[in-house]
Amino acid sequence: MSLLDGKRILVTGVLTDASLAFGVARHAQEQGAEIILTGAGRGLSLTRRTARKLPHPAEVLELDVTDSAQVAVVRDALGERWGRVDGALHAIGFAPPSCLGGGFTEAPWEDVSVALQISAYSLKTLAEVVVPHMPPGGSILGLDFDNSRQAWPAYDWMGVAKAALESTSRYLARDLGPQGIRVNLVAAGPIKTLAAKSIPGFSRFEDVWDERSPLGWDVKADADAVARSCVALLSDWFPKTTGEIIHVDGGFHAVAT
Repeated sequence: MSLLDGKRILVTGVLTDASLAFGVARHAQEQGAEIILTGAGRGLSLTRRTARKLPHPAEVLELDVTDSAQVAVVRDALGERWGRVDGALHAIGFAPPSCLGGGFTEAPWEDVSVALQISAYSLKTLAEVVVPHMPPGGSILGLDFDNSRQAWPAYDWMGVAKAALESTSRYLARDLGPQGIRVNLVAAGPIKTLAAKSIPGFSRFEDVWDERSPLGWDVKADADAVARSCVALLSDWFPKTTGEIIHVDGGFHAVAT
């Protein structure tokens, strides 16, 4: 019996087959899950193309988390197609260029608000989509880059957004726990994805991560380790774990410079 036999999992954030979310979707299918992907905006056609690269080509629904009408459409569509959603992966993040790269004090609120809504508030939005269909034992899981304790070079307002994501996950865990729904995050080490390429100075993460991590870290190969951990948390094997941040970063977070 596989980890996700019979499970129905909604996966956001797949753009290319290098996306962390793609690895989660692939492993989830290999472990017996049925998958639906979501995409948005100009990336929707890319998501549809990438969906055909999965072991079993997946349906793609359009979901712009800033559009309440699309949120309602996807919620209803999941009810019609599945009736039950056992898990959801939140792999959504975006910040306008002014919010990254070292101009922290210059970024206007109009841009900061976009980063916060898409990268943090959207976890609550995703919960609005799936919770009406989620039975006890369901799992909502987000991808994180653990920033709440440190200020990273160039990451700027996306770091603030990730800290907000962490707090949002804890409050959702509190409120959804009585329904038997778990909410957790996986804090991944840096992975060379399309999103990472948009972060100025990303190479500075690469340079230090492998040196400091007790287990070492490969910005390409270790995406698989992240995906496997996500599948485990989407399964029934963590029935009493919620409000948690699981680090899959080679141990980097635990070692001082």
